[in-house]
Formats: sequence, C-alpha cells, structure tokens
Amino acid sequence: MCCRLIRRRRKKRRIRRQLKNRDFRSVVLFEDETDLLLFPPLRSTWSLRGQDAPVPITGANAKRVVFGTLNIHTGSRLFLEQKHQRGENFQTFLELVHSHYRGWHVAMVLDEDSSHTANASQALAEWLGIDLLWLPKRSPHLNPMDHLWRHGKEIVLANYQYHSIEDQVESFFLYLYGLPPKEALRKAGVLSGNFWLNV
Repeated sequence: MCCRLIRRRRKKRRIRRQLKNRDFRSVVLFEDETDLLLFPPLRSTWSLRGQDAPVPITGANAKRVVFGTLNIHTGSRLFLEQKHQRGENFQTFLELVHSHYRGWHVAMVLDEDSSHTANASQALAEWLGIDLLWLPKRSPHLNPMDHLWRHGKEIVLANYQYHSIEDQVESFFLYLYGLPPKEALRKAGVLSGNFWLNV
C-alpha cells in the first residue's frame, strides 16, 4: 500500500510539472469514457410508505459508450458516442479532439485503459500532436470527467428508462452540453480548493 501511494504521488507530481510551463496556445483536457445502458441506474426515490417505487423497464439492455473531454480552464466539453470502447473507437475520438482544437497544443490527461495505451492509439496521438499524460492506476477520483459523468447520470438517467438508447444518449448530451462552463467545472470538482492539480 505504501509503495502504491508513493507511485501515485510521483505520477501526480510528474503531471503537474508537465503542465506547469505550457504556452498560451495549449489546452489541458481530462478524458474519460462511460457506459450508458438502456436499463436505468436505480437510485433512492420517494414512494408511499410500505410500497416500492415502480421503475418500468422493457426490451433488451442496449448499450453505448460515450467518450468525453473537459477543458479544465474554459469548461468546454466534447463528447462522442460509440458502440464499443476499443482502440479504434478511442482513435476516432482523438481525431475529433484534434479537429476541434486545430492549431492548439493539446495535453490530454487520462487513465491507462487498453484502448488508450494501444500502440496504434499512442502513435496516432503523437502524429496529431496530442500529449497523453497517464493518471495513476485505479484513481478515478483524480479525473474530473468521472465526477461529471456521475452527476449527469444522477440527473438525467436515474430511475427512468428511455424509449431507445438513442433517446437516452441525446438527453445525456443535451444536459451535459447545456451546463454553463463554470457550472460544469464546479460539478466536475475543478473549482474546489482541493483539486489535486492546484494543491
């Protein structure tokens, strides 16, 4: 446990150093993915005493993977729906990020999922001029996108099944894109005085 904490601290220091002296044409993005399932996440809710709250579900449990980034300075977000979380899906998202931030130097902070660490993914990122900065292993709490996903699912998806997975993805995107930039940063934990990049 002690060695794991030391390695985590070292990685956090390394990321801070790498991000410290970036020029004005640089952007810092946190990247993550989340699964959207047609069957809704069940959360505590109100119901009559002694009765269960009904949550109707029907059909097969369709699934989509949403790739997303958060610019921790401006609060802007970028999302992409995919059917899988494979190397080629992440590479499609890298190309979208590059197109969106054309002319900017992009530093992307993310975990070491196999779709990210695949040789083809790393080669494409290098060719596009995107620096991939690896978070410590098993540290989702360090990624603001993880907090944003959780908030969006709580508000948009909990206890309600949409007619289709497409409707669900659209509602999820509309809510997350509709957040004002400062509110998105707040809900992601970036504006906290304890945000790890600032301490």
